[in-house]
Amino acid sequence: MRIDVHTHIIPEKIPDFSKKFGYEGFVSLANKKAKSADMMVFGEKFRTINCNCWSGKSRLPDMKLNKIDIQVLSPIPVMFCYWAKAKDALQVSRFLNDFIAQKCIDNPKKFVGLGTVPMQDTDLSISELERCREIGLKGVEIGTNINNQNLNHPNLHPFFEAAEELSMSIFVHPWQMMGMSDMNQYWLPWLVGMPAETSRAICSMIFGGIFEKFPRLRVTFAHGGGSFPYTLGRIERGFLERPDLCALDSKINPKDVIGNFYVDSLVHSSDALSFLIKTMGTNSIMLGSDYPFPLGEENPGYLIDSNNKILKLDKDKIFFKNAQKWLDI
Repeated sequence: MRIDVHTHIIPEKIPDFSKKFGYEGFVSLANKKAKSADMMVFGEKFRTINCNCWSGKSRLPDMKLNKIDIQVLSPIPVMFCYWAKAKDALQVSRFLNDFIAQKCIDNPKKFVGLGTVPMQDTDLSISELERCREIGLKGVEIGTNINNQNLNHPNLHPFFEAAEELSMSIFVHPWQMMGMSDMNQYWLPWLVGMPAETSRAICSMIFGGIFEKFPRLRVTFAHGGGSFPYTLGRIERGFLERPDLCALDSKINPKDVIGNFYVDSLVHSSDALSFLIKTMGTNSIMLGSDYPFPLGEENPGYLIDSNNKILKLDKDKIFFKNAQKWLDI
């Protein structure tokens, strides 16, 4: 069995939320054709997507080709809407969550769903988290920061407590990457900003003691944990040498928190995957492809399959057993 924990989906038809709410910034689709459409943000083209971005049926041939038994469907992060009025973001969240839940109902053997919640309002986020559970979603995807608030912020603690109590999984995906306005050439926000942003989220949760406060919280970070695994030595050094700056809320060495969260396997090279396994361990890594986007893994699972140093027992953990634990399925 193979479970791909990192795939994205968007509804084929999106209401005109900008017109409905009276201000811009919400995602829409333009130049819609049978097999493609343009995602628009603030009236400008964000990217062109293919029909496999909205159609569950269109995904199935790719899944069969790559031996993927189950895809975990999550929203595209640009649709988080944390910047919007909370009550409006709630409506967008409910629309997306109902869409994803229906995809899972239509094909329960192939799809498992994660929702989105208006994280800028703790009460509304918890309310929608509860509803996500009621409609059959297994967790939610959240950003690496909430309007520049790090994930250790006290405002978020009730949400994490609720996720723990409801046994809802959390998938942390970079969005609104740091330095976007300073490095908008060469796709640098995606190539440089995303790995840094994910490390920011992991470090915030580790240094903020989130995994101590909520030990049953099941969290996965996208893109192999970003730059975190590869800079862990530096992070530990900072913790040891400057506890006055790093050990304010947690006295636990960052290396000792490994095993309390998961990362996906999307690191793009065999050497990087080998180092990820050495750093994180096979109990903490899950197959993730970022399907169906260009920076995703073209042949999901190939780097794992082709690495002869990974034992079959450990490949099974990465391919599906860890995902079953994370999703509680």
